[in-house]
Amino acid sequence: MTQYLVTGANRGIGLEFVNQLLARGDRVIATSRQPARAAELNQLSGRFPGHLKILPLDIAAPRSITELVREVEMLDLTIDVLINNAGVLSKGEVFGEVEASALEQAFATNAQGPFLLTQAMVPRLNERAKVIAISSGLGSIARAARFGTPTYNISKAALNMAVRMLGHALAEREIAVLALSPGWVRTAMGGEDADLNVDQSVSNMLKVIDALNFDADAIGQFLGNTGDPVPW
Repeated sequence: MTQYLVTGANRGIGLEFVNQLLARGDRVIATSRQPARAAELNQLSGRFPGHLKILPLDIAAPRSITELVREVEMLDLTIDVLINNAGVLSKGEVFGEVEASALEQAFATNAQGPFLLTQAMVPRLNERAKVIAISSGLGSIARAARFGTPTYNISKAALNMAVRMLGHALAEREIAVLALSPGWVRTAMGGEDADLNVDQSVSNMLKVIDALNFDADAIGQFLGNTGDPVPW
């Protein structure tokens, strides 16, 4: 039975990961900044007793990462697949008015947090584990064709580099590290005009994750939800 850890699991893509993983019999550690308010997660805990643990995490706060790792250690849990999903996107940003605080929040949540969490969680990762970072096509420098959501795009591009660095750092243990784009998904973040339903996106991504194996010639890849490479 595979043990997953999913961050940002109280809504959207993260919640759907938890839904689909539990439905197929896996065990999940799901994190949320405020677990007591994560109503849908708590309902799932009742439906799948013994298969879901809900723990607090503010991915942008290093102290919170330390506390999560300590809790996982106290529970004596090891992880087969770590899914760094928590993220933030600021809408309506206008050039000339982008503030340093917005960049700092985006970087801390979207890039720094996943890097630090993965680094701290390494002792709890099983041999040949998998580390997934939910990135975005908007983090592709090659695809950038307009000014839009700059703090999100910049931080996701930084996340992609973090994935490559983590891939090299964990290669000795044959841990596969992957940046994975979910596509444009109909969530609170993606909006109603997006191309994909959240269940379809997550189902596609789980197929990619399930098929992922360590490959010394393909460290820290950037793939789309169908498994096709995304340009850096």
